Amino acid sequence: MPGGAFPAMIAIFSIFFAGAGGSLAAAAALTGVIILGAALTFLLCRALSATVLKGMPSSFTLELPPYRRPRVGQVVVRSVLDRTLFVLGRAAAVAAPAGLLLWLCAHVTVGGQTLLAAVAAALDPLGRLLGLDGAILTAFLLGWPANEIVLPIVMMIYLSNGTLTEWESLAGLGQLLTDNGWTGLTAVCMALFSLAHWPCSTTCLTIWKETGSLRWTALAAALPTGVGALLCAAVAAAARWTGLVPG
Repeated sequence: MPGGAFPAMIAIFSIFFAGAGGSLAAAAALTGVIILGAALTFLLCRALSATVLKGMPSSFTLELPPYRRPRVGQVVVRSVLDRTLFVLGRAAAVAAPAGLLLWLCAHVTVGGQTLLAAVAAALDPLGRLLGLDGAILTAFLLGWPANEIVLPIVMMIYLSNGTLTEWESLAGLGQLLTDNGWTGLTAVCMALFSLAHWPCSTTCLTIWKETGSLRWTALAAALPTGVGALLCAAVAAAARWTGLVPG
């Protein structure tokens, strides 16, 4: 699961599972999702090694530099220039256009509703099939620059306002989600799709830079998304078939 999704997942599990089994149940649910993520990583690596990457040579070479006494000034400068500013600049290159797109979707109206609401309505059938809804899928699409803004975008769509919103309390957030049809199944599928979906913008740009191939970048985005969609669809179908949630 991307690190940016952890705060939202902790809040959601606390809302939908802590009430039934205490904080231990919420912690167990989150731990289970993390373990599932690790298992999926090993399984997908094994499957890729036996299929599309079969026979491709791989090697890892590590060259150790001469040992020298570290110089604090050089370490700080190199860390800031080579790491912090580079990553922030690459993220801003995607975040700025994405922010403009989000603003336009929230303020431009077509047929009496905003583009944001229209896209959410169009995606709603697919979202329901995956145990989610159209607002959640729209939030994942617009949250491509950063996983941290997925849940705030969901809230923005539900509240029909034009700005990102943060929850003031878990009780208020839980009331908003349940009023818009969230159940325990929605929380589980939200966690599963957060676990397995396309990487964030910075990761995609890094993959493209390292591989120099749009095909491999697209595969890196499509493969986890397909796995996440299949998991959500299977869990939702099983829940409906067993009668845990209404069909």
